[in-house]
Amino acid sequence: MSTERAFAKAEEFLRISNQFMLGELVTEKPHPETADLSRQVVEDLPHALEILKGIDLSMLQILREKLPEVEAMSKEIHNTLRSGGRVFLSGCGSTGRLALAIETLWRSSVSDDRLRERVVGFMAGGDLALIKAVEEFEDFTEYGGRQLEGLGFSQNDLLLAITEGGETPFVIGTAWKAVDLSDRHPYFLYCNPDDVLRESVERSREVIDSDKIRKLNLTVGPMAISGSTRMQATTVQMLAAGLALMCDSPEAIGNSFATLYNYYSSFDVRRLVPFTVEESGVYSNGDYLFYEADEASAITVLTDTTERAPTFSLYPFENQQDRGKEGFNPSLCYLVLPEASSAEEGYRLLLGREPRSLDWPELKGAINNTRLYGHDFSASIVSLRKSYLPEVEHYTFAIRDDDEQVSLELGGHRMAIDFQGIDLLSRQIILKMLLNMHSTLVMGRLGRYEGNLMTWLRSSNNKLIDRTIRYARILLSRRGVDASYEDVCRACFAEMETIRPDQPIVLYTVERVLKFYQ
Repeated sequence: MSTERAFAKAEEFLRISNQFMLGELVTEKPHPETADLSRQVVEDLPHALEILKGIDLSMLQILREKLPEVEAMSKEIHNTLRSGGRVFLSGCGSTGRLALAIETLWRSSVSDDRLRERVVGFMAGGDLALIKAVEEFEDFTEYGGRQLEGLGFSQNDLLLAITEGGETPFVIGTAWKAVDLSDRHPYFLYCNPDDVLRESVERSREVIDSDKIRKLNLTVGPMAISGSTRMQATTVQMLAAGLALMCDSPEAIGNSFATLYNYYSSFDVRRLVPFTVEESGVYSNGDYLFYEADEASAITVLTDTTERAPTFSLYPFENQQDRGKEGFNPSLCYLVLPEASSAEEGYRLLLGREPRSLDWPELKGAINNTRLYGHDFSASIVSLRKSYLPEVEHYTFAIRDDDEQVSLELGGHRMAIDFQGIDLLSRQIILKMLLNMHSTLVMGRLGRYEGNLMTWLRSSNNKLIDRTIRYARILLSRRGVDASYEDVCRACFAEMETIRPDQPIVLYTVERVLKFYQ
């Protein structure tokens, strides 16, 4: 029966696959400078770190040329706020977490209660998606419009619709709904060339060609790990949107950017080596890790740790409401906020507000606040997790933001990052880039990619199913097998029927196809 179901699902996907064949997008292509990264991360870790830093610097250099457009967007943002309107940021997956992170930074930096409430970040699937991907939610434009409208978006409000690739249906849906509801034309932020998007994706072409939607193209080239848009694409979008919101003049934007760029240029990323070696060693020994964060660094630490699951086929943060049920599996690391005495307080510290999860009737409570609180990041998670994982060690990676510096501590290693004179947004951007490269290289030392190709991604939506098929075909080609898109698609869906979240769908698909072709 499962074979018949897999075949039917594959055929259903193939009928619409032309809408999700994204291999021509720059954000999906392998980066030439990281073609040998999986070997370098084992044999020359300091060099691997330098390579990733160089790619980040190239991204920042591209943004420098875009600052006049960021300044124009900033002017519209602050006109909106001065007129009593609100600024909304929408995203999906990594850009959704970006939207929530920017709202959190805004809330922590603004003293006026009324002004604090006038920036709203949201993501496909609501706040629960911050912790765990909500299956297939991003594939529907109508969900984007429905979430935006449900948040009370109205005539005097402004939307920044943010999508790494420029093709996410959910985010596009928020942009079109903003056109309908507001007198202010929304902004659309994306990271692929206009001509490529126009030719490849009809829904993107319609947005790009519309005079009712303003565009900010932030194409920065391929990602350091192919398709891993949580890295350079999301970073450049978070910085662009953050500068536009947090700075109220062109001079402030220019000064903030220059300070960040100069600081990061001189930062010695090789200082991360002992932390990357230590954390990968913890997992190699079969042990687990707590990421301990304070209120100031929590949203950035959470974003990096939760995004590892879909990128590298890891178990996501487990929900305590599932304990005792079949399929309950612990994540390799778990976030803990020592200042929080309850799950509810943990989310208030994390977000700077009460959580906003979705409770639509047809979802039957699957992603509402009750479900969200099952992911408990309070101090109690330490003893609780040790109670159901008594046979393993739990180590602690502490990241603390102490006024002028951020400190990292793990396994006897300590690093203090001097952030004197660095503004709040830049601190979080730099911490994000450092954690992104660290976690990427940890996963590389565990064999979670080949060269720079994501072989352990999770096929949780149509975009990622297409990516799985494309990457499997690349690996098959390297093995001398020219398999059709359709055959690899059917093999992929057959594997999806039985594969666990911590298994490599790309590699399993390759093995299945090889058995057929040999």
